[in-house]
Amino acid sequence: MSDRAKTNNPQEAINSESTRWADKRDPRIGEYTAGEIQDGIPFVGAGPGDPGLLTVTGRELIEAADLVVHAGSLVNSELLDAYCADAERVNSVGKDLEELVPLMAEAHEGGRAVVRLHSGDPAIYGAALEQMDALEHEGVPTYLVPGVTSAFAASATLRTQLTLNGVANHVAFTRPQGKTLDPDEDHIGEFVEMGDVTTCLYLGTHAVAATMDRLLEAGHDPETSVAVVYHASWPDEDVLTGTIATIGEQLEEAGYRASAMVVIGDAARKVGYERSYLYGDWANRGGESTEGEADD
Repeated sequence: MSDRAKTNNPQEAINSESTRWADKRDPRIGEYTAGEIQDGIPFVGAGPGDPGLLTVTGRELIEAADLVVHAGSLVNSELLDAYCADAERVNSVGKDLEELVPLMAEAHEGGRAVVRLHSGDPAIYGAALEQMDALEHEGVPTYLVPGVTSAFAASATLRTQLTLNGVANHVAFTRPQGKTLDPDEDHIGEFVEMGDVTTCLYLGTHAVAATMDRLLEAGHDPETSVAVVYHASWPDEDVLTGTIATIGEQLEEAGYRASAMVVIGDAARKVGYERSYLYGDWANRGGESTEGEADD
């Protein structure tokens, strides 16, 4: 075991980095854009599953990598085989920060090109920042490369939008209560109650039935639309559609316990929406704003 591995204290590093930037801005902000390749270890979003949904920058980085630390079965093996067949691959599942940080830091300092490959987008339930701060504390620069998150892949599969004029003006990315989220931190019912929110439920496939039961007990409309997209964009993708009252039983019958995106709200059915202002009155007025900037 190396000296670094013996002395590595990720929580101490996280606290130190948080204090370091509490009242000042990282000078790299504004120097680089999200698509630029930078010095250090990139934390790359692998996308939802289909290798084609990896970004161009992400592909360039993993093709050039000597070491790819990846999120186990959450990253499609076809992507790994296609783009980093010659790299050493390390599955991060079952490894804690005390093991991962020295592994990546020493490889980087030894002159190897290292990529940390997360599923989806690292910014959404990716636990990326704690790894990045621990590495930065060791003097190893890091940066994020965005990926396609599973909610976006699910909306594409469902052939709809997460926001629809007259149906959903807001989108909530959330997760259900459980081991890492206390009941008072579970706001799913509040989002559903708002009515015009598309609620995207991450990391909760195993808890869908219990979540729907809580919504019913709280008096929410049992006919509220719910869609579940299992393994969005993977070859074995499956779609279940139902309501708050029915989707829990459907999901249990299908046997899916993980790796599914749950979309709650009428946008999942793409019905009842109104024509947008963008291609109606606003367009006829000859506005100068670029597409997508006008209010719907």
